[in-house]
Amino acid sequence: IEHCDIWLGGHIVLDNITLSLERGEIVAIVGPNGSGKTTLLRAVTGSLAPGRGRIRRSPGTTIGYVPQRLHIDATLPMTVSRFMNLPTRHAPRVVTRALGRTDAAGLEKHQMSGLSGGQLQRVLLARALQDSPGLLLLDEAAQGLDHRGVADFYRQLKPIRRELGCGILMVSHELHAVMRVSDRVICLNRSVCCEGPPEQVAASPTYQAMFGYDIDDDAPPRHQRHHTDRTLERTG
Repeated sequence: IEHCDIWLGGHIVLDNITLSLERGEIVAIVGPNGSGKTTLLRAVTGSLAPGRGRIRRSPGTTIGYVPQRLHIDATLPMTVSRFMNLPTRHAPRVVTRALGRTDAAGLEKHQMSGLSGGQLQRVLLARALQDSPGLLLLDEAAQGLDHRGVADFYRQLKPIRRELGCGILMVSHELHAVMRVSDRVICLNRSVCCEGPPEQVAASPTYQAMFGYDIDDDAPPRHQRHHTDRTLERTG
C-alpha cells in the first residue's frame, strides 16, 4: 500500500497510508474506534478504491476474509457443509480439511444458526482457508468470544501460517492476544502512528498514549529501553 488516501462522505478516513505485508508474516492493526482499521481492510480487498496512491498484490494472490460479524437468520435451514460450499462447490475432502485446520471437524451437519460463538468463528475461518489463500484478512474475527475463546482463536494462526505460507493481516481490539502472535504491529489512527515488533510498539509512547500504560494484568512483556526508538515513531 503506497501513499493511500481514502475519502468517505467527504471526509478523509485514511491519510497517506504506506505499509507492506510479506507471505508468512502476521501483522496486527490496532487503533481506537473510528481509526480506519476496517476501511483499510476493505481497501485491501478492492471494495474501496483509494483517492490517492495505489494498492498492489503479487500476481495470482488469493484473499481469504473473515468478517467482523455474520448474522444468521435462525429460521434459515443451512448446514455448515452447505455454507462452506457457497458460492462455489468444493470437494468434500477440501471442506473436511479446512474445518480440521480450525478445530471445527465434525460440524458439517450442524445448522449454522445453532453454532456457538466460538464454533461459528472457527467455521468462518475454515471457509476463508479452504481455497488456500495467499493473504488472510481478519476483521475483528474474535469479537464476542470470551477470554479463552479469543486465546484459542488466535492460537490457530501460527499453525495456519506455517501450513499455508500465507500472509495474515488482522484488525483487533484484543490487544494482548494479537501482540502475542504477531510479527509486527501497526498503530493506526487515520494515519500510521507507529509500527514495529510487538515489544517495541508496546513500549512506544504513542501506543501508551493511545491505549494506556497498563491495559490489564495480562500485558505482554516489554523490553526496558533507555532511549526512544525514533525509527518506530511516525508523526503522520
